[in-house]
Amino acid sequence: MRMSNIIAKKRYGKKLTREEIHFFIKGVTEEKIPTYQTSALLMAIVFQGMDKDEIAALTEAMMHSGDVVDLSSIKGITVDKHSTGGVGDKTSLVIGPLVASCGAKLAKMSGRGLGHTGGTLDKLESIPNMSIDIEIDDFVKQVNDIGLAIIGQTADLVPADKILYALRDVTATVESIPLIASSIMSKKLASGTDTILLDVKFGSGAFMKTIEEATKLAQTMVEIGDSLNRDTKAMLTNMNQPLGLAIGNNLEVIEAIETLRGGGPDDLVEICLTAVAIMLYQAKIVPSIEKGRELAESKIADGSALEKLREMVIAQGGDPTYIDGPEKFPIAQFIVPIVASESGYVEEIDSLEVGVAGVHLGAGRETIEDAIDPSAGIVLNKKVGSEVSVGDILAHVHTNRQLDEITQILENVKNAFKISKNHVETPPVVYKVIE
Repeated sequence: MRMSNIIAKKRYGKKLTREEIHFFIKGVTEEKIPTYQTSALLMAIVFQGMDKDEIAALTEAMMHSGDVVDLSSIKGITVDKHSTGGVGDKTSLVIGPLVASCGAKLAKMSGRGLGHTGGTLDKLESIPNMSIDIEIDDFVKQVNDIGLAIIGQTADLVPADKILYALRDVTATVESIPLIASSIMSKKLASGTDTILLDVKFGSGAFMKTIEEATKLAQTMVEIGDSLNRDTKAMLTNMNQPLGLAIGNNLEVIEAIETLRGGGPDDLVEICLTAVAIMLYQAKIVPSIEKGRELAESKIADGSALEKLREMVIAQGGDPTYIDGPEKFPIAQFIVPIVASESGYVEEIDSLEVGVAGVHLGAGRETIEDAIDPSAGIVLNKKVGSEVSVGDILAHVHTNRQLDEITQILENVKNAFKISKNHVETPPVVYKVIE
């Protein structure tokens, strides 16, 4: 089999066979195919696309390019949730303990934040002594014991994706539904859970800017899961404003704790309850999604969900007193109010602008080597639909940088708020569920 023939075949828009796709991924993983040929095929896929058989074959080949985690020794149906990334997305910190407190087994491997979206691992590590590097045997034991573990991905999980992702980044081949879907799903499938719930975000702070693009990606990933015999569902959620009020590691953990205590912002609560309800239905713990929501609400009300977060923190070496008293989290040296200079209603909060500002304050990283300042970030005082008067505080910026260094960042946060003279409705956060 010759790589040049495979490239030519896809260039002409023809369907690649399963054998050709597996040959390609094996060659990429073993570094036997030169990067110029890999790049050429990636570009051909961007232009010509792939049908669902090709996408399933590509995902399967990538999934088996490294270790596939065996979770068969976990008793019961294992569940996992994956978000395509957004600003202020601390849902895993709420969903994990909540779904486990309802009796499901959540075995989650997470990533770090890069760019304007934050990573679950960085948020967990803001809890002192919290370990996310856990051997697979201990991971399985912890899920069996307490129903919940969130750890970092193993080094040998889908090595093909690491190579392809790095190339796509520098060859303008990122924006392709087949390549995005296979990248996400290969890692989720290799992680070994019985069921997968995908939170596919759209809007200014999301990878997919329109609801149409997000729908297509969600449908493609659900089809991949189904074709490889994995129960997969997706929910489409709005990222045209940051999720919740807090952006930044300590700030988001505090907000997650508040949500598990029965408080928390409405949009965050809605996404988490919807996700947990679907996951409980997937795990066959409840007969319907509606019953799943009722069960989840009861576990927040009786304190079980918060206690489950505490159990996970203890199991992974963290200090549970930070869960009991989140005021222990360090706060930034400076807390700067962002003040409205016009009256009206908040029409939009540009999530990308807010996310990038958070990174520049130290809450995220621009390169994988960057250190994170866990106390840096932004807390919103107003959301889309809020009424605003001149002088009202729109947000607070939390920073340890000298204020004369961040003048432009403060201006950018203010400019992220678009104010309209007309009344603005609060947008729904969950648009639809794809099964």
